[in-house]
Amino acid sequence: MTDLSRFSINQMTVKQLSMPELAETCGTLGVRNVGLWREPVQSYGLEATAKLLRDTGLTVTTLCRGGFFTAIDAAERTAALADNRRAIDEAATLGTEVLVLVSGGLPAGSKDLHGARERIADALAELGPYAERNGVRLAIEPLHPMYASDRCVVSTLKQALDLAERFPAHQVGVTVDTYHVWWDDDAPAQIARAGAGGRIHTFQLADWTTPLPEGVLNGRGQIGDGAIDMREWLGYVEAAGYTGAIEVELFNDGLWARDGREVLAETAARFAEHVG
Repeated sequence: MTDLSRFSINQMTVKQLSMPELAETCGTLGVRNVGLWREPVQSYGLEATAKLLRDTGLTVTTLCRGGFFTAIDAAERTAALADNRRAIDEAATLGTEVLVLVSGGLPAGSKDLHGARERIADALAELGPYAERNGVRLAIEPLHPMYASDRCVVSTLKQALDLAERFPAHQVGVTVDTYHVWWDDDAPAQIARAGAGGRIHTFQLADWTTPLPEGVLNGRGQIGDGAIDMREWLGYVEAAGYTGAIEVELFNDGLWARDGREVLAETAARFAEHVG
């Protein structure tokens, strides 16, 4: 393998590995960066996870995920804000500066995309200062439009930046994920816009393969298996000034059915081949 210093393995790519197995396999392969998810962190224990990663020298590049801000019901909104404050606290404990946000879909019975996006802005206004006090930046992740109804009403980098730019860059920026933006002709210009404002908080990779599986959520392809030119997108973010970690995040039933150590080794090799 070539240089893996910027490579980060997102925990979801190898979710079949326990936290100790993930740390051990990263050490064996020379992988120094991981992106974590809240559920397995909570299952293993927040403090135990933080200690394990400190002891093994792993850097946490992001924590996934916060968000889901679009509820209309007051009690649901209060609960969402409280959960996001906990997510910020968890990110701070783990030593990562970036909490990735999946903003939420349309509430049941609603067709009001504009109203849903404004509720995201309302939540960010409350959470941005709290995140800043804890040394954490919020990264709005636009998801492919096929997720707009049920998962994320923010579908493009332009929409994400229109929200983020209402707040200081050290509080709110964006996630650039190839899987979600590769189809958008305007995305390179929006990456440049994000870079000029210091708002590219993380860069994630996954390939686009078809046909998509039923339910579409777990269709993120291994690097090199699909339609996306990874070096092209790396060029866009680097031209915009991004020099941080490059995280590979794959939701893929076929990968999850395999030995996680093998998948992590393969992903690192694909990164070296198609990105490094």
